[in-house]
Amino acid sequence: MAGKTNGVARIHEGDQVESQAQEDIWKCIFGFTEMAVAKCAIELGISDFLETHQEPITLNKLSSALGCSASSLHRIMRFLINRGIFKEVSNGHGEMGYAQTPVSRLLTRNGGHSMAALILLESSPVMLAPWHYLSARVLAKGNTAAFSAAHGKDVWEYAKTNPQHSKLINDALACHARVTMRAVIDNCMEIFKGIESLVDVGGGNGTTLGMLVKAFPWISGINFDLHHVVSVAPHCHGVVHVEGNMFDSVPKAHAAFLMSVLHDWSDKECIQILKNCIKAIPKDTGKVIIVEAVLEEKKGNEKGLKDVGFMLDMIMMAHTTNGKERTAKEWAHILTAAGFSRHSIVDIPAIECVILAYP
Repeated sequence: MAGKTNGVARIHEGDQVESQAQEDIWKCIFGFTEMAVAKCAIELGISDFLETHQEPITLNKLSSALGCSASSLHRIMRFLINRGIFKEVSNGHGEMGYAQTPVSRLLTRNGGHSMAALILLESSPVMLAPWHYLSARVLAKGNTAAFSAAHGKDVWEYAKTNPQHSKLINDALACHARVTMRAVIDNCMEIFKGIESLVDVGGGNGTTLGMLVKAFPWISGINFDLHHVVSVAPHCHGVVHVEGNMFDSVPKAHAAFLMSVLHDWSDKECIQILKNCIKAIPKDTGKVIIVEAVLEEKKGNEKGLKDVGFMLDMIMMAHTTNGKERTAKEWAHILTAAGFSRHSIVDIPAIECVILAYP
């Protein structure tokens, strides 16, 4: 009798495993729908409209305001509510209405917490096309870039000749900067004490450096990037925009700062960039501040913000020629090879960590 009971238990356990496998593979098959529908919500301006109203908004009022089909909007909202992105609650007048959640507020077009620009970039046809060439890259014996296979040039050359896509990239990088830099500023104030001048290498439109200078007004900022980037960068108090190529040289400053730059490049290219950074800072008192993901294998099903680093590594495979996310051991290798005598890694509540490197 006990043997039969154990046999039934094993069958039941096997059914549960199979059921979970089915659930997981269906989520994998249709995983793109969340990003696609979130993009739709951004383009319709759903979060922007709800953010301007204190009361929950009924379907009819929302569809009328957005100028769209009520039946189609209902289906969009039903999906997003199911995913926990929006919520439906009573408006106090006997009607149900839509309201914001902490997640949906990140879909607003503007505001310091918006992540809409990142979704619009990653869901753009230009950035989606390279994913169809990912297996070809893996099978290739040389470095066959997925982005180049899709578009005939690498992502940076493409951006240089396509201003609209360049703006998408710069807006997304600025969006990412606003999210990450809050964690850097709130948790790493000591790092920036005593720094009189700071060069942001590959600083984009200056959003990152602008936040640092505002938080630490004793710093004079140099935003360093390519001509087509800094030529359209907005004016920012305490920041000067300087054009140039980080593979040639880096403007001199007391410290250098790089955020989400080195992961775009190979080890050899990173070493070249970092050597130029060492030349730009004082040997005795200078330092290089790097904000990048540090991959760490997790045991079991433990996940969190750091787990996003593994997704970013796949994005590097699809969108760059030689870029990758790195483990602590891999960071130690390139930092030592570049000529740094020591470094430390500071954990912060973000996808990235802060890496401090000293000549």
